[in-house]
Amino acid sequence: MSIDDDVALLERVPTLRLLGDASLRMLAIGSEQRDFNAGDVLFKAGDAADAGYVVQRGTFRVEEGGAEIIAGPGALIGELALIVAMKRPSTATALERGSVIRVARSLFQRVLESDPAAAVRLRDEFAVRSSQIASDILMAGAKLTT
Repeated sequence: MSIDDDVALLERVPTLRLLGDASLRMLAIGSEQRDFNAGDVLFKAGDAADAGYVVQRGTFRVEEGGAEIIAGPGALIGELALIVAMKRPSTATALERGSVIRVARSLFQRVLESDPAAAVRLRDEFAVRSSQIASDILMAGAKLTT
């Protein structure tokens, strides 16, 4: 795939779209593509998380504590690893032949440092999400006590 194709793919990811064209181009240029066969493990629960992955082709199963999601093209896997050093809470496995764009946390942080306005947009998005999660937890708790 070309850099322009990678930029177009990164733009499909809601979180990354907030960064804008110049920042997405920097991410596309600085990231790497990785190919996987069916059954290959992208990462395991407990691994050090130093990157997020955008699915280019194929599908990946992401499993955590008995729950699972299927991530296809345009999905961002391991989003939180772009922001903070942590251990992976889940395992991601290729369900078929596919590829991902690996975005290293160090690259992501350099992009944010070079574009403070993008960093503010991203911070605001995470604040909205955090508020929604807190509200959802309160609502679920209220339903359980009634």
